[in-house]
Amino acid sequence: MCASSQRSETEEKPVTKKGPDFCSLRYGVALIMHFSNFTLITQRVSLSIAIIAMVNGSQQLGPENASTEGPLTDPLGDPSTSIKELNSRASVYQWSPETQGVIFSSISYGLILTLVPSGYLAGIFSAKHMLGAGLLISSLLTLFTPLAADCGVILVIAVRTVQGMAQGMAWTGQFTIWAKWAPPLERSKLTSIAGSGAAFGSFIILCVGGLISQALGWPFIFYIFGSTGCVCCVLWFTVIYDDPMRHPCISAREKEHITSSLAQQSSSARRSVPIKAMVRCLPLWAIFTGFFSHFWLCTIIITYLPTYISSVLHVNIRDSGVLSSLPFVAASSCTILGGQMADFLLSRNLLSLITVRKLFSSLGLLLPSLCAVALPFVASSHITTIILLILIPGTSNLCDSGFIINTLDVAPRYASFLMGISRGFGLTAGIISSTTTGFLISQDSESGWRNVFFLSAAVNMVGLIFYLTFGQAEIQDWAKERTLTRF
Repeated sequence: MCASSQRSETEEKPVTKKGPDFCSLRYGVALIMHFSNFTLITQRVSLSIAIIAMVNGSQQLGPENASTEGPLTDPLGDPSTSIKELNSRASVYQWSPETQGVIFSSISYGLILTLVPSGYLAGIFSAKHMLGAGLLISSLLTLFTPLAADCGVILVIAVRTVQGMAQGMAWTGQFTIWAKWAPPLERSKLTSIAGSGAAFGSFIILCVGGLISQALGWPFIFYIFGSTGCVCCVLWFTVIYDDPMRHPCISAREKEHITSSLAQQSSSARRSVPIKAMVRCLPLWAIFTGFFSHFWLCTIIITYLPTYISSVLHVNIRDSGVLSSLPFVAASSCTILGGQMADFLLSRNLLSLITVRKLFSSLGLLLPSLCAVALPFVASSHITTIILLILIPGTSNLCDSGFIINTLDVAPRYASFLMGISRGFGLTAGIISSTTTGFLISQDSESGWRNVFFLSAAVNMVGLIFYLTFGQAEIQDWAKERTLTRF
């Protein structure tokens, strides 16, 4: 049923066989959104790589926010360099693993506060301005983070929480833009190009973060990527428009292609939201549980990967950053390739839409779970450990062509609102997993990491079973035009 409706929407596709044109404006929008996602994730992950240097003096006695000084050997670089000399560029703080876990999860608290409201408002007002404002605020707070660290851990937590609120504004409204810019048979491609910016950003920050910390001091990690965000804001406000009909540079041919492909999709403004119908909709709950499971393991990898490599493989901050970046090369590649493959299967009518969504969801939850379960048993082999750590984010990002974009299938009119709720479930999982991981590894590192990975695999399996059972891909009745006044 869902496959036939998907095919009927695209029967005129052969007429535009000259496209999709990768030089078209909609792919330019995807690239700008790729850059914005790159910026957001680098600002979020900056602390994960910088904190290795920030708490390097944790073995010393002293107040929690005092700088560590003395002629101690600097493990971050040249043995002849003293910690006192390093502190001329950056302070070192006494933050316990539990405190670090709270700091890591604080940005998720902020994200949850704004995900749903911003997703709703983006569907009514300008998604362009809401996303741009969130990106700008996040960039400015990133620049302020080193000063906040000197003022105390409480201010760091507050800054990260507000930064999370700003990033919540920037994440959710993207689907409002794609609901108007992405033809059905190009949704996986366009959203995967945009979404891969997050994985590529993780790769860059983890790869160069340690080098920046050694060469310039850890504060410059925040200064560089905060400044990058300000540059991205200029591009965002210049190039991005909410609707292709309003863009001054779009060609008549591309405008016609987009509008005709979305002809059966409601484009009217909506003020009310059918909350009761959404609560009773099992396909939505399938998406929500998928997000919860996916974000549980992904948050651990993004947040604790440098710490895991440093503590388990016993490497310095420079090598830890480089090794931590490798998994996100695979993640970025798999995101784009997964989107291309999903749209290929759909355009050739090889699989129905729901089959494609469930296939990629299964691969994105099952494969990383197997890798995570295997990690504790291969800890003695550095090469095998690195291979598994590379495979976890790579295979996990196949979900981007599964339940991640499923809201565009089941309720395109409410895509941003539902994406906000979905990410709210994901961020809730991130808060719980970050805090739980910090607690488990503080008790006993070896058994703690084993329990972290086993628990993550179990959460993934629960989410996968639920999505396979209840997931759908056709537009729901309550999401159609005639239910606009239902509340």
